[in-house]
Amino acid sequence: MRRTHHLAVTAVALVAALAAGPSHATAGTSPSGTTGPVTARFATYNVHAGAGEHGRFDLDRTAAAIRSLRADVVGLQEADVHWGSRSEWRDTVRELGRRLGLHVGFAPIYDLDPTTPGAPRRQFGVAVLSRHPVTELRNHEITRLSTQDPDPVPAPAPGFLEATVSLHGTPVHVYVTHLDYRADPSVRTAQVADTVRILAQDPSGAHQVLLGDLNAEPTSPELAPLFDALQDTWSAARVRSGAGPTYPAAVPTVRIDVVAVDPRVRVLRAEVPQRPGPGLSASDHRPVVATVQLPHHRRNR
Repeated sequence: MRRTHHLAVTAVALVAALAAGPSHATAGTSPSGTTGPVTARFATYNVHAGAGEHGRFDLDRTAAAIRSLRADVVGLQEADVHWGSRSEWRDTVRELGRRLGLHVGFAPIYDLDPTTPGAPRRQFGVAVLSRHPVTELRNHEITRLSTQDPDPVPAPAPGFLEATVSLHGTPVHVYVTHLDYRADPSVRTAQVADTVRILAQDPSGAHQVLLGDLNAEPTSPELAPLFDALQDTWSAARVRSGAGPTYPAAVPTVRIDVVAVDPRVRVLRAEVPQRPGPGLSASDHRPVVATVQLPHHRRNR
């Protein structure tokens, strides 16, 4: 059974062309007038709650880093919404959307009571930022081992975001995830099984893109079922830029941040920014960007 929470879609009313630059998604048209493949850039970025490598919160720097990716759709992990003092109790997701002129979707992993009566709820989770309309959001439950419980046991919990994004009439189901960080792979194994089941139960036939911090390298045994269902864009890319590892940002040694796509999608390029600057210092992870070509698809009716 697909356990989901439907979420409201927030469209930030700014002009994306001014705030974030031109869209890189393009759609071709054949001589017969039918729509051809769509080319777009997808990125994943663990933003470390807006803190850099040394823990200093700076949302201007985070926004500059995301802008520099020139992506059409960005999946964020470790996103704070009124969570605590580390991010100045701010709604970092909505603020980033407003600064960049992007559509916003957020899926909390944790949704806690405020520390003072009347204050907003404290939330932490994953998010999507998109230049293109986000027509639907769902917050799926997958197995988690809570960091907020002093004696946690693995149990279903929210925080696996599914956003339907319309790219020039081609619907794309974008999933944003953050898998368990512990050395013991058992929780990640369960999370991958949940993820694969959710992907397989999608009735629309739309293209699928997964943006995530997997906390394990793609060759890890527990991730194998995921990459039976999806292709890792770094491995599949015709052109690659950067060495590949994404963590830790200063001198990365492992590739745990991934953009993955369904097998129908053609992967043109994959990039891991290597130069010092906002994309490096804004987080303890480096982002990943993939340029892909999606065959035109209309939603099943």
